[in-house]
Amino acid sequence: MATNGLCLLSSALRCACFFFIFWFDTQDGLFDVCWSEVNENQLITASGDGSIKLWDTTLADFPIQNWHEHQREVFSVNWNLVSKDTFLSASWDNTIKLWNQNSPRSLQTFKGHSHCVYSAMWSPHSPSLFASCSGDHTVKLWDANSPAPIQTILAHGNEVLTLDWNKYQDHTVVTGSVDHTIKVWDLRRPDRELNCLRGHEYAVRKVKCSPHSGSLVASTSYDMTMRMWDITTGDMIEIHDAHTEFVLGVDFNLYRDREVATCAWDESVHVFTPRCLM
Repeated sequence: MATNGLCLLSSALRCACFFFIFWFDTQDGLFDVCWSEVNENQLITASGDGSIKLWDTTLADFPIQNWHEHQREVFSVNWNLVSKDTFLSASWDNTIKLWNQNSPRSLQTFKGHSHCVYSAMWSPHSPSLFASCSGDHTVKLWDANSPAPIQTILAHGNEVLTLDWNKYQDHTVVTGSVDHTIKVWDLRRPDRELNCLRGHEYAVRKVKCSPHSGSLVASTSYDMTMRMWDITTGDMIEIHDAHTEFVLGVDFNLYRDREVATCAWDESVHVFTPRCLM
């Protein structure tokens, strides 16, 4: 069941015996959420009405900032992990915007995609470099100091729904597409992917590079599975098929290097240790 609101669960016990709940109501569905890198109590949300909102968990009811410049749904938000003072929004209006939480307006608008932008992700190795993926089948590389892309890769034969940066190899990004494949790219040699990972039966909805290993990537798909890959060999090393609906999210636990979480349209979150990490 979908609700127009954001539920933040904190202080959860590992056994999920009880937890505190912060509830903020919104006027439309939310596509993404991201914690602030400058304030532990604040986070931003991406909304279906084209707005971006800044929330503070110590304050009830209303956002402390509301930006509404995008003309269509905002599909992703991503905070700069290096400089920590800016964040990105990617929208179905084909644009990406750069923001500072203390500014009433966006700092820059990046135009270059000809279709919905599904994700814009800061490089974990540079304060100004970010990559984006789009329904126009491309991945674009940007410098935040310039409004035009500095590199374009025709990445897939269909819409590119997701990307992530490798945390150990600063020129490597991983992409996932409606064409069912995951591709590994070296941005210094964009004419051909390093590896094409095949196994999903439907569109790849999310890719996530491990913070603990440069060779490990997890992916989720509308085929109701989460899969794990060794991008060095191209081998699929894990299939998690316990969900009964589309699997949309996956993440690695930063503090427990063998723990993974997935979420799906079956209204469940799975937290587990994959067999390949045991």
